[in-house]
Amino acid sequence: MTTWDERYRRGEYPSEPDPSPVLREYVDEVSDGRALDVACGTGRNAVFLAERGYEVDALDQSIEGLRIARSNAADRDVGERFNPIRADATQFEYPEERYDVVTISFFRTLDRLSDVKGALRSGGLLFYQHHLRSDPPATVGPSTDRYRFCSNELLRACLDLTVLYYEESSGRQDGRRSATVELVARNSHGGTQSYPETGWSRA
Repeated sequence: MTTWDERYRRGEYPSEPDPSPVLREYVDEVSDGRALDVACGTGRNAVFLAERGYEVDALDQSIEGLRIARSNAADRDVGERFNPIRADATQFEYPEERYDVVTISFFRTLDRLSDVKGALRSGGLLFYQHHLRSDPPATVGPSTDRYRFCSNELLRACLDLTVLYYEESSGRQDGRRSATVELVARNSHGGTQSYPETGWSRA
């Protein structure tokens, strides 16, 4: 049993976490197709994407995390669109140009990010959410800065895509300080692009 299996068994992480509101807002930028959730945990992104009509490959090395995610998918009647894959995301052979959406939440994998991006089809969407180094130090997430992103590190790593959304922010979670980054980027190139409409405009 891995450390993550034990954590999930002890209930240290929510068994039915909600996906990011940012992912909810941008997922309709691409049509339904195939999605990959890297380090899916208990399925916060994978189950949501299956509910939106995607065929989802849910990748994680934790047996217990995948068990909970599979159960969540079944409870929401999307089990037939949920494909669990038990593998280490740092060693996984990412297929080229297979996915319309790839999501990563709270897993640092810059050394494999080029392979992850290579798994996107043309026009495909990448959503990435992770912890940040901050001052004062955040206490939600990894205990050391080694597994956190520096400011703008994720942005610089994704400038070969069309960045649609990028935000670094801090807040309070259960009385503790959090610092996170969220990015949405599309696998498209060129000086002329289409952009999502927002609910506000500048004069």
